[in-house]
Amino acid sequence: MIDPFGDARVEGVSIRSLPKVSLHDHLDGGLRPDTIVELADAAGVDLPETDPARLASWFARQSDSGSLEKYLETFSVTTAVMQTREGLTRVAREFVEDLAEDGVIYGEVRWAPELHVAGGLTLEEAVEAVQEGIEEGEDAADDAGRSIRVGQLLTAMRQNARSADVARLAVEFRDEGVVGFDLAGPEDGFPASGHREAIDIVGGAFLPSTIHAGEGAGLDSIRSALLDGRALRLGHGVRIAEDLDVVAREGEEVRVRFGDLSRWVRDREIPLELSPSSNLQTGAIAAWGTQLEDHPFDLLYQLGFAVTVNTDNRLMSRTSLTRELAQLVAAFGYGLDDIETFQLNAAAGAFLPVEEREELIELIGEGFGSL
Repeated sequence: MIDPFGDARVEGVSIRSLPKVSLHDHLDGGLRPDTIVELADAAGVDLPETDPARLASWFARQSDSGSLEKYLETFSVTTAVMQTREGLTRVAREFVEDLAEDGVIYGEVRWAPELHVAGGLTLEEAVEAVQEGIEEGEDAADDAGRSIRVGQLLTAMRQNARSADVARLAVEFRDEGVVGFDLAGPEDGFPASGHREAIDIVGGAFLPSTIHAGEGAGLDSIRSALLDGRALRLGHGVRIAEDLDVVAREGEEVRVRFGDLSRWVRDREIPLELSPSSNLQTGAIAAWGTQLEDHPFDLLYQLGFAVTVNTDNRLMSRTSLTRELAQLVAAFGYGLDDIETFQLNAAAGAFLPVEEREELIELIGEGFGSL
């Protein structure tokens, strides 16, 4: 396996050194194993393993189930040690430091405040704690010569009944670090249409949303995310490929018939937050195969979809953005121009004002152009 922070290269250039944008990265899926052990000891939380290396292996084994529901069960361990202000702040700080170490210059971290109030914190206090950690991480990165900016995406769990509370919270903190709203959790049986009040709250405030869809469920989930959820991006969205009918193959050329939904997503340039390793682990690409080479990523890219590359959960997938890109290079023969395109797609889809997106695009262009 490629080391998450190894020196994977493309065209002789270190992928880690390239300026990158991360749009789909969960806070409770990005903890350092040694931090989990230390926080668990302080909080009296029982762990399946108390050695950091063995704990990391446990997460990887449990997550590689082929089921989104089983994959999500591992988060009960990480959220258990994220119930205090100190714990949340530390995890957020280290999260940002690890992104910066991996060459990320802009990131959006998604997390569900409703899962972090068991220790007595209010929703507001939890958001403040995470923002404090983010700012500490940004400062530490600056001190190390790495500039990074990170915004919060507040997530509501679609199987619970607090989405309206989280939506109001996101609007309240939109000028204090929050850049958007998200729905996550098990897709099947919990469509975006079941959260009308929350969607109306963020929509009425013109706060952008990205909704998990097309991962654990198929086209109906994507349709609901777009039409009911007003999503500007699709969290994963990989199963949009189910709406593509391959009618002919001529050598390396593939002729495809688009369905109405896939054509809409492609033509409107709705970003797909694809996470290759995670998509394999959760069975999201089971219809196409069980290896990275089977992932419809390249088909979607070649057809002009706004594909972006993400980690989803760095701990569960034992990965980094560098590793995800390195795996795609190995699987599909991508070069620097392709990797730059993925970053530009992500920058264009970032939940930032247009002027700041343009600045981000310039930074990416300068970083790749200097090569």
